[in-house]
Amino acid sequence: MIRKIYKTSHGDIHYWVNEVKSEYQLVLLPGLTADHRLFVKQVKAFEGKYSLFVWDAPSHAASYPFDYDYDMKDKAKWLDEILTKEHFDQPVIAGQSMGGYVGQMYAELFPEKLKGFISIDSAPLKKEYYTGWELWLLKRMEPVYSHYPWKSLMKAGVNGVATTEYGRRLMRKIWSEYDEDHARYAKLAGFGYRILAQAIEEDRPYEITCPARLICGTKDHAGSCIRYNKAWHKNSGIPIHWIEDAGHNSNTDKPEEINRIIEDFISEL
Repeated sequence: MIRKIYKTSHGDIHYWVNEVKSEYQLVLLPGLTADHRLFVKQVKAFEGKYSLFVWDAPSHAASYPFDYDYDMKDKAKWLDEILTKEHFDQPVIAGQSMGGYVGQMYAELFPEKLKGFISIDSAPLKKEYYTGWELWLLKRMEPVYSHYPWKSLMKAGVNGVATTEYGRRLMRKIWSEYDEDHARYAKLAGFGYRILAQAIEEDRPYEITCPARLICGTKDHAGSCIRYNKAWHKNSGIPIHWIEDAGHNSNTDKPEEINRIIEDFISEL
């Protein structure tokens, strides 16, 4: 994978691509507070087979510092600019958690470009799925994280997103970047949840018109992810894969199973 930089007026976005050319290009979008390392197992499996893209999302890891005055639409537009630059003309987005929300915004803004969408432990952006209380809380998470003792937050967070030792060790490593700057973590998480709430409250159609799959771990206890995915599958008819004993980061808990789903999905296109 080759590391590159895309400059914006808000800061630099760091991303990685390979040199393989394929009919469809796999775009891997990590979740809030995670970075490109979340998809190590997927990159290793596919870097010799498909054109690949993975990034440190704006304000995350190498894509920091970055001005906190953008929204979900901006992230989707920057993503499109990078994909266009890299000649990803038939992208398939696989987004984990927040990455899945960015993928849905991309589908909303560029429906003619997206050729496939895979949601990994994410949830729908449609407003109908959320209560007023949930949206109110999403916009007020920064002080919650700010006042939570860091060691306790780290322990609860690591155990809450993954069920396997590999998955937990990986997130511990990713989050250790904030050991000396808890305020930065709280600001990043709080900002991410706010722009998520804003995107939901825009009340757009957020229709997925391309082929799609939903993936959710049976032990995903991040918020109401399981409830959202059950309703999303029922209302949309999008096929869903329940990953036994996997947590919120099911691609790290059951990477072989997730990789098989991704490969089967792309082959069906």
